[in-house]
Amino acid sequence: MGAYLLLVVGTTTSLTEATAACSGWPACGGGYALPTELAGWIALGHRAIAMAVGVLVVVSAALAWMGDVSRRVRVALTVALLLFPVQAGLGALVAVGQLPPSVGSAHLVVGVAIFGGVLAALAWRLESETGEPDDAPESFDPGADDLPPAEEAPEPAIPEAALPRLRATAGAYFRLMKPRLMWLLCLVAAAAMALAGGPGFTPYAVAATLVGGSLAIGASGTFNHVLERDVDKRMQRTSDRPLATDLVPVPNAIVFGLLLTAASLALFWSINPLTAALGLVAILFYSIVYTLILKPNTVQNTVLGGAAGALPALIGWAAVTGTIGSGGVLLALVIFLWTPAHFYNLALAYRSDYERGGFPMMPVVHGETATRRHIVWYLGATLVAAAVLAVVAEPLGGLYAAVGVALGAVFLWAVIRLHYEQTETAAFRAFHASNAYLGLLLFAVLFDALLV
Repeated sequence: MGAYLLLVVGTTTSLTEATAACSGWPACGGGYALPTELAGWIALGHRAIAMAVGVLVVVSAALAWMGDVSRRVRVALTVALLLFPVQAGLGALVAVGQLPPSVGSAHLVVGVAIFGGVLAALAWRLESETGEPDDAPESFDPGADDLPPAEEAPEPAIPEAALPRLRATAGAYFRLMKPRLMWLLCLVAAAAMALAGGPGFTPYAVAATLVGGSLAIGASGTFNHVLERDVDKRMQRTSDRPLATDLVPVPNAIVFGLLLTAASLALFWSINPLTAALGLVAILFYSIVYTLILKPNTVQNTVLGGAAGALPALIGWAAVTGTIGSGGVLLALVIFLWTPAHFYNLALAYRSDYERGGFPMMPVVHGETATRRHIVWYLGATLVAAAVLAVVAEPLGGLYAAVGVALGAVFLWAVIRLHYEQTETAAFRAFHASNAYLGLLLFAVLFDALLV
């Protein structure tokens, strides 16, 4: 996380044009003068962090070569160590005006490579200390007849009195909409709209996008319930869903989903046609592509299915600008990469349940060791994408950087604990840490963008 902090401060430095405010080396002015403005202090802080992280990289590489660690860990740390003076040298030359500021992008690329090196060393070290390479099942056939037997579905509890019955029915339809997904996905769309800004960022566009997005999520969730109602009966965590317990008739659920779709697309269309088109793609992708094609047939279902969670970023951007811009695409990339790092924790907690349902989830097919390794890799990719977003999206600054580093550290800590504890509790802890990371990062995007 020290290497990541260095990377994030580097993006903040470039955004605030701190190089111009601190043009000396190693300090400012004539080389040793202290800065006189905030941007200069940011640049100076960046150099101080670089020095501290450089010492940590040297110590880590030395310990790796002196200790009993794998060759790939040593190589990863050595690469990071060799790249460190290159990064420092590029930064120094840009600061004193020997190289054009455009070289700053190369400076950040080298920073990403250093972060990748120490992250790789961490991932491989964790795997060697805590992993069991043979924990993967010999084979898994999602269509096999010898899957674990289905769980007995509970009888639906339908009250007899009119008002309680109405309340129970309304609650069942509300559950069909998967409301737990709404707040985060709507927050993604809101963050994209705030990033895009401009004259299209109107109260009506925001309200119509968020309401239409909620309805689209509800429609997708309803169709997912309809299509997975038989499988839901096999899984303990889903056996009480309204369609699995026959609390809501299937024809009624289909009509309900179609009405939500129509209302959602009407709201999106009132903004612009591109938003409506993206909304339709989102509904079809989650309902058909993910539910019927990806989820039951490929171990990469979670990775590819991340596109469903990423689409709200494009929808939010399109609602404000009428186009698909780089800021929206990068925010979508953050969500896409975050999804496996987030959901693989839930897949670990419910491994036996997914096996019972016949879904080829990562821990079911490749085992828990491989799943934990993938969580680290995707977490690292998410952090890099979040740092790149700060470079491209100009409104993002100090709050976004601070939240990204602090919550990224909490997320990483939870993932490391998962490696060592390997319990359901640890998996849920990492799952909730991932929610906190993304939720607060999106709030930081909103605040940074709106306060500019």
